[in-house]
Amino acid sequence: MQLLSTFLEDNPRTILVEVVEVKGSTPREAGAWMLVSETGLHGTIGGGAFEYMAIDHARALLAGRADDLRRDIPLGPAIGQCCGGFVSLSFSVFDAAARTRLETRLKAETETHPAVFVFGAGHVGKALASALLPLPFAVTVVETRREELQGLPEGVATRLSALPEAEATAIPPGGAAIIVTHDHALDFLIAWRALARTDLFYTGMIGSATKRATFARWFVSEGGEPAALDRLVLPIGGSAVRDKRPAVIAAMVAAELLRASASRAAASPLPALSAERDRP
Repeated sequence: MQLLSTFLEDNPRTILVEVVEVKGSTPREAGAWMLVSETGLHGTIGGGAFEYMAIDHARALLAGRADDLRRDIPLGPAIGQCCGGFVSLSFSVFDAAARTRLETRLKAETETHPAVFVFGAGHVGKALASALLPLPFAVTVVETRREELQGLPEGVATRLSALPEAEATAIPPGGAAIIVTHDHALDFLIAWRALARTDLFYTGMIGSATKRATFARWFVSEGGEPAALDRLVLPIGGSAVRDKRPAVIAAMVAAELLRASASRAAASPLPALSAERDRP
């Protein structure tokens, strides 16, 4: 996933395309945006024929072949897109002020993302970090082995800890714990700490039905509340797909997390990025 700063370094002349109004069924919501340069793209307003139309128009603006800074597009058979809704797009030069507004909005959005702590940076932990990074989560990987924290994607936070179970108490309220370490006993200790909390939206552990039964017996014998086990997802990823490759597990867990977090809060309206419409 290309960073905004990297894109702008490579593409200094850029048009901001923003969805400013929607009616009916549309691919994206008002506030969705993308940046279009002569040769590059960053972000998306939903794909399909209407996005191609927006890209062509943005590049025409850059080339001085057009001057219309707003387009109203009905999404119907006429453009080969059958959503049936209506989208209004704005086009503006992406200048320093617009960049500041975008970076401010992205920072605010990131701060509202729930924290997801991945305990373990083995094959599955690394696959989870890569799968979760583009999603609306703030991802932290916790590991006891320094060398395993090397090579994680940029944007993933890391914590080297001799006592990773203690890090379960450091997860911000409303966060999640995914436990995929190399040690079953360590998994149990982390899960104990995570289940002691009632403010996490997801606690999951890699394993099998046998591991769940073993953990449940140990947890109760150590004084854990049996009802807390209802909050434990074990095995993670469900049973619909029986492919145990790390990337597949990560994809299934990502879907679980998105479903579990969907009810946290209703989406709030996004602030507009474009100000005065300046001709390129």
